[in-house]
Amino acid sequence: MNGLAGAILLPDGTPIRGRGRREPLPGGPLPELGLFLGRPGRDPLPDWPAERIDWPDFRVPRDTPAAVTAIETAYAAARDGRRVEVTCGGGNGRTGTAIACMAVLAGHPAEDAVAWTRAVYRPHAVETVFQRRWVLKFAAHVDGRS
Repeated sequence: MNGLAGAILLPDGTPIRGRGRREPLPGGPLPELGLFLGRPGRDPLPDWPAERIDWPDFRVPRDTPAAVTAIETAYAAARDGRRVEVTCGGGNGRTGTAIACMAVLAGHPAEDAVAWTRAVYRPHAVETVFQRRWVLKFAAHVDGRS
């Protein structure tokens, strides 16, 4: 794949790793880019290059346009062969939501992106109805700019 332990393949074959920050860092090479989903001041950034989305636990991002841009940037980096990790505290809700959005960018239908993410990444990914709706909002936002 890309050498990033625990990575999954998005529908277009792009490798991406999702992880909870409370989980130990897997062995192997470090990510080349992290997409950290959490609160500034509460969730420190790692020692490798990373972007943060201000995203409270069990909720959706505070700034949709900024979140869309950050998710697109991380996806593009992964498509270009960089080792990209998406992470939040537990690795389920926010991370799963961002991975579902990346699945949409990879060509998967938005209406099925949550089910795809649960089947391929984690069964409990995308924890709330608000997060499920945000995947559709993300897709509409991206489509509206095309």
